[in-house]
Amino acid sequence: MSHYYSAKQESPLQLKKIEAVLRGKRFSFFTGSGVFSKDKIDYGTAVLAEYMHVSEKDRVLDLGCGIGIIGKIAATLTKKEVVLVDVNARAVELAKRNTKGIDTVKVFVSDAYEKLHGEKFDVILFNPPQSAGKKLCLQMIADAKEHLNIGGNIQIVARHNKGGETFSKYMQEIYGNVETLCKKGGYRVYKSLL
Repeated sequence: MSHYYSAKQESPLQLKKIEAVLRGKRFSFFTGSGVFSKDKIDYGTAVLAEYMHVSEKDRVLDLGCGIGIIGKIAATLTKKEVVLVDVNARAVELAKRNTKGIDTVKVFVSDAYEKLHGEKFDVILFNPPQSAGKKLCLQMIADAKEHLNIGGNIQIVARHNKGGETFSKYMQEIYGNVETLCKKGGYRVYKSLL
């Protein structure tokens, strides 16, 4: 059986459109079967979208981009390139459709950082794929270090009582610092600077 974090999806694509107001603007996204939170914008993703810190000079990576929600919103906050990657080929196709016409956005299939050799970013954003396992999530946090510019940061969202506390302690261990950008509905956005 394929999961949203599987490379290929077996189910036929049932395309639909969803809308949400994020950061005071209305956005619409194509979504479909075989992707994370296919029927609505996941609450954790919405919290990250609202509270992430992205400046106009930041080159951004949306890691495990899903249908491209975080990347599309990040592209409204920076003038630099926004790169979206996901292991799920269907999610990548939907993310391409959702960011069509945004010149600063690049979307492609990559299993975490696999296709990002030598690439550096100012901000790495992600909603850890917890159902893929804690080990993978912690690896994604640790591996971000080699893809950050000096002074860059990693920002993740998680439910504090469902893995988030573990992630924040690990970020403190790896980066020597961690800050909570927001607490909302049991979720927190954690940020560590390189």
